[in-house]
Parts: sequence; C-alpha cells; structure tokens
Amino acid sequence: MSLSSNSFLVFCAVVATVWTSAASAANTQAGSAIHQRYLEDRAACMKIAGADTRKTCLREAGAAQVEAKRGTLAEPQANYEKNRFARCSVYKDPKEREYCVRRMRGEGTTSGSVEEGAIVRSLTVPVPASD
Repeated sequence: MSLSSNSFLVFCAVVATVWTSAASAANTQAGSAIHQRYLEDRAACMKIAGADTRKTCLREAGAAQVEAKRGTLAEPQANYEKNRFARCSVYKDPKEREYCVRRMRGEGTTSGSVEEGAIVRSLTVPVPASD
C-alpha cells in the first residue's frame, strides 16, 4: 500500500499535533526519510520487466516501509558487517578460518557477481616446502 503525497502530509500534521515540537520534528524527519526510501524502492521496482518479479518487488518495498516505520528494519550495511565474518565460522581449522577472514577483508582476488550467481573470493598463500 502506498501513501500519496497528500496522505503523507496529513500524517505528518497529525503527528505534529500529538507530540511535542522536538519529538514531532524528529518523527517527521524519520517518516519523511522512510517515505522517500519507499518511493526510491518503488521506482526501482517499476523498471523491472517481468510482471511477477515487479509485483514481488513492489510487495517487498511496501513491507520494508512498514517495518521501517515500526523500527524493526535492519540497515543492510549493518547486517552485511555482522554476517561478513560469521560465514567463516564454518571452518574448523584455525588457518582456514584465518584465510576466510582475510578474504572477507578484501585480500586476494574477487570475481563474479550476485547477478551471475556467485561472488568468488580467492587468496593465494605461499606454503613453505616440507623437508
């Protein structure tokens, strides 16, 4: 469900009368930013050619707006940072885990993309010859 500009302004006016001026200003700014983000997401969805994919995208944009208003929408960058090193926990060998962390920090080379189905990170580590 999208809010029209007029509906959004009415919403902001109601908030302004209920809260103190300081709280009202903060809520209006947050609401405005959430609405602006929704409009950007919706515009991106409308560029998608496939009707089913576009419909799903629009539904997700609306859901994200609702969650943002509730304050439960996590910032993508925060999730990325949190999960970046968590994926290395699958390695039981401490050396392999260290190599994974180094790859996640940007060492080595990266190829591929999400659109291509995978991002492949590789790190070449010299290993001394055994006697």
